[in-house]
Amino acid sequence: MTPAVRPFKNQDFLELKKECVKGGRLFEDPEFPAADESLFYSKAPPHSIEWKRPGELCNDPYLFVDGISHHDLHQGQLGNCWFVAACSGLALHQALWTKVIPNWKKQEWDPKRPHKYAGIFHFHFWCLGNWVDVIIDDRLPTIDGNLIYCHSNVKNEFWCALLEKAYAKLSGSYESLDGGSTADAIVDFTGAVVESINLTDEKYIVNVAVQTKLFEELLKVHRQGGLTCCHLKAPSYSDGEKVTPLGLVKGHAYSLTAIKKVTLGEKTLCFGKTTKLFMVRMRNPWGKKEWKGAWNDESEEWNKVSRSEKGKLGLTVRNDGEFWMTFEDWCKNFSHADVCHVINTSLFSQHKTWEKGEAHGKWTDNTNALLNRSGGCFNNKTTFFQNPQYIFEVEKEEDEVLVSLQQEDQRIHKKSGKGDRFIIGCEILKVEQNRECRIHKLQGHERVASLPYMNLRSVFLRKVLKKGKYVIIPTTFYPGISCNFILRLFTDVPTNFRELLLDKPSMRCWNLLWGYPKRVTQVSVRSVEGVQPQGETEGAELYVIIKCEHNRATSEVHRNATSAVFDVKAIFYRRNINKPITVQVWGSKLMCDQFLGQVLLAASPNDPQEEQALQLHNKDGREAEEMPGRVNVKVVSSDDLLEL
Repeated sequence: MTPAVRPFKNQDFLELKKECVKGGRLFEDPEFPAADESLFYSKAPPHSIEWKRPGELCNDPYLFVDGISHHDLHQGQLGNCWFVAACSGLALHQALWTKVIPNWKKQEWDPKRPHKYAGIFHFHFWCLGNWVDVIIDDRLPTIDGNLIYCHSNVKNEFWCALLEKAYAKLSGSYESLDGGSTADAIVDFTGAVVESINLTDEKYIVNVAVQTKLFEELLKVHRQGGLTCCHLKAPSYSDGEKVTPLGLVKGHAYSLTAIKKVTLGEKTLCFGKTTKLFMVRMRNPWGKKEWKGAWNDESEEWNKVSRSEKGKLGLTVRNDGEFWMTFEDWCKNFSHADVCHVINTSLFSQHKTWEKGEAHGKWTDNTNALLNRSGGCFNNKTTFFQNPQYIFEVEKEEDEVLVSLQQEDQRIHKKSGKGDRFIIGCEILKVEQNRECRIHKLQGHERVASLPYMNLRSVFLRKVLKKGKYVIIPTTFYPGISCNFILRLFTDVPTNFRELLLDKPSMRCWNLLWGYPKRVTQVSVRSVEGVQPQGETEGAELYVIIKCEHNRATSEVHRNATSAVFDVKAIFYRRNINKPITVQVWGSKLMCDQFLGQVLLAASPNDPQEEQALQLHNKDGREAEEMPGRVNVKVVSSDDLLEL
């Protein structure tokens, strides 16, 4: 086991296997015994269960028979179609399933060395940012000698049944897998980022351009090792698993196993026209119940496709749960899709590489406002800013930012009558350029984005942000909830992503001499107008410096301009509130920058909210008559240091 993988229940696979081989016995897992407590927590199965090892079910058991395939799996008597659909997607990508089933060749049955078999297996799952090693024995629940849960269509192949058992152990029991999200299972297999799409949105149904864009995005995701799953939402609980006239099962998970541009017509060397049709291949984890609409297995539309093209697609005409449909029909007949992006952060890759910021946090309830970290959503005005806060900086003029917030899996708590996911979301605020302490008031800050609040394990946001500093505040919808979470940020360039921990500037030894800050003041420079350097016929390379006591904040440079919109904000923790704040305008030069003028802001403005247009002055305080110009500024001041 690599150091990056943590043992589940403190069980060491190599040590346990070594002990079993040395003692000539088969492993029996004390942490997940072959007993009713591992099967269910609320209701017993209708028949008597026998736990049997693969060697008792067939003469020549194997993990894989003729390799691994998405056709291998069939859902059993457990309502975990979502898990089986995720396994179907996993089987499509060797780079993914070899992480989940580590060293599979060493785990495989070896008929030539039966004495080395110890009845022990292990699997890796991604749990809230960490890979976890889950160990199981090979005793599987059966009725009349048949596996009752997930099984292969080949009687002596057991990888999917053993994987399901390991996942059930991670979740507390087999019954804990009854109902769930395919996207959650895929995340646990891969560490992917989930983007949920509501296909009932009219734009996906009628807008061909939007459909085409989505198809290209899914094609790109599929080529880069990502996975997609979908379902048709049932209007009510009683409608669950009812079949539509076109053969789709309501409230049932499907996996997208292929996405192609299919060529219609025969193409000859000199003649013949062909067209491309956007198509997807879907799989029902039941291994039956297929699409009955256009392009179903026996549809006449397939006569438009050449024999060679059918061969490339691997088209089969049998009721195996797999079928093709047009992408247009897919958008119209499914209600929700979860796109699982395997974000590439490797430096050695031909594909786009993302920079990742990651934080492991926890919402914790505390009666002390300064210690509370579970303030609820933005509706809770008095407690919202008590949530954890994370700061990052966009250094490009614009950057596409991906944000993923995932809460801790709650399935393990189902035995105790809990286990429901919390409603979670996120807010992103644009903040001052020099902010280093936590926010305590919305005043002076702009809400630029929100993750929708949903009772999903993961929520996702894709947003293009302009240059500047931002704070992400992950929250539960209701205050007073304790739960672990992981927050991930993906950008084009590094952002110095980190948590804001200080509520106010820390107390230093020199504060005894120089004093501790008495007031918080925010200064916003909106624009500079009409600035023309002496002796220049063209504009300057303008930038602004905001100074307060010994601190400063500097804006970006605006090229060849006499006026510029800066919208730069700075926050100052002031010791001497009688000293004014200085806003200086400079011109950037190759060797030595040129001072162009400054504005002195009153120490205690009469109306701190007022936006003021102030005349530039020289450093000695005289008006810069030769160089007229004005600076638009806004000051927000608070007598309370914590801004509470």
